[in-house]
Formats: sequence, C-alpha cells, structure tokens
Amino acid sequence: MRVAGVDEAGRGPLAGPVYAAAVMLPVRHTLAVADSKRLSAARREYLAIEIRTHAVSWAVASVTAAEIDELGIHRASLLAMTRALAALEARPDLALIDGRFTPECDIACRAVIRGDASEAPISAASILAKVARDAYMLMLDARYPQYGFARHKGYPTAAHRTALTRHGPCPEHRRSFAPVRACEAAS
Repeated sequence: MRVAGVDEAGRGPLAGPVYAAAVMLPVRHTLAVADSKRLSAARREYLAIEIRTHAVSWAVASVTAAEIDELGIHRASLLAMTRALAALEARPDLALIDGRFTPECDIACRAVIRGDASEAPISAASILAKVARDAYMLMLDARYPQYGFARHKGYPTAAHRTALTRHGPCPEHRRSFAPVRACEAAS
C-alpha cells in the first residue's frame, strides 16, 4: 500500500499563507524524522533536503491570507492539504493526515492525532510544510521589514502585535483574525 503523510504549517499566525505538504516515503526508508516543531531551523532545512531527495513523491501547497479570510483557517488548512495531495506525482492509496480532520479528496484519508510525532510520512510532511512557510515569511520580511516576520514568522508575539499597532496591517495579514481586525478598525 502506498501511503502519503500530510501536515500543515501556519494555522496560528496573523500573517502569511497556511502551507501543507504531502510526502510518500520509500517502504524501507532510513530517514530519521521528527515533529518539525521540536527541531532547530538548521535541522529542518537539512532534513527537508533529505526528504525531497529520497521521497517517492512530495508536494507542497499553500492557501493565501485572502483565501484564509474568505474560508476560515480550518477550511483553508484542509484546502492546502487537498492541494498538496493533488500535486503529488505518484498517487497514494491512503493519506495519513495529522490531526482530527481530513480533507475532502478522492484519496482515502485517515486522521492521526499527533501524527507528526508518530508517523514518519507525516513528520516528513510537517518538516517540508514548515520549511516552505518559513522561507515565504523570510521573503515577506524583505518586503515588509517593519513587521519583523523573519523573527516571529507571523505568529502573534508581542513584537508583532506592537508592529501591527504601529503600522497597521499589510496585504499579507489575515484580516479575519481578531488582533488584525482590531488594528484595522483602530486605523
């Protein structure tokens, strides 16, 4: 049975897209993967190269901040997962999805709570999604340096909230999120 692992990155930030990745590892893989949140950025980058090199198939997809505002973060996360699965070059028989919910797609899916810590294909997907999102946020930092995206990746840190209050939201902020909405209303 060909299995893909699927996970997302970026549900909680106030800015930027939500990313998802789908990864199909070889049956006898030797990749030592782990939950991306427990790894250093350097380790994630290294493992992302290894995953992309050795995976049977992998894909990364995203849903924009504007789409998140339109759909809500839950539906947007599931859409990113659907897009990642659809972009795989090889078709899996089963997709293991990190969390409680599965996306709507034509592939059999099974939700695995804390799957990023227990299922290697989900861990691999977690790493690819996080690395891709972080790279996008670094690009945004160059475009909008006043927000400090390189440091907090769009998460609602005190520094980000201060910058948001001072400068108002940029086009990459999620206007449906309460802290952004509050700053927009105050401007």
